[in-house]
Amino acid sequence: MKRSPILQQHVKEMRSYPTKAEQLLWQALRNRNFHGFKFRRQQQLGFYIVDFVCYEAKLIIELDGVHHADLVKTLEDEERTAELTKMGFRVLRFWNSDVEESWGVVMGAIEKMLLP
Repeated sequence: MKRSPILQQHVKEMRSYPTKAEQLLWQALRNRNFHGFKFRRQQQLGFYIVDFVCYEAKLIIELDGVHHADLVKTLEDEERTAELTKMGFRVLRFWNSDVEESWGVVMGAIEKMLLP
């Protein structure tokens, strides 16, 4: 799919203003720091922008803030996950608070998805 100029502008904005949880996770995943896997952040996939993606492992990591707790947003997230899964990706979702308060659990879950 061709890259949308509007989505690409949004990607740039999102990269410029990451949440605290995104900053923490990016420090752990960037530069092949995590088991040698290459992650990218804020990438356009189809009509979506994903928080983190590892193309070689076909793994997407999404971090959700409190606005994702609303029923409508939860249903949208489920639809989004289904579409990304159809593209061949596995999707892990964490609350921002999980990254900040349960670091070991989050990293363990990511590791479990990456390593056989």
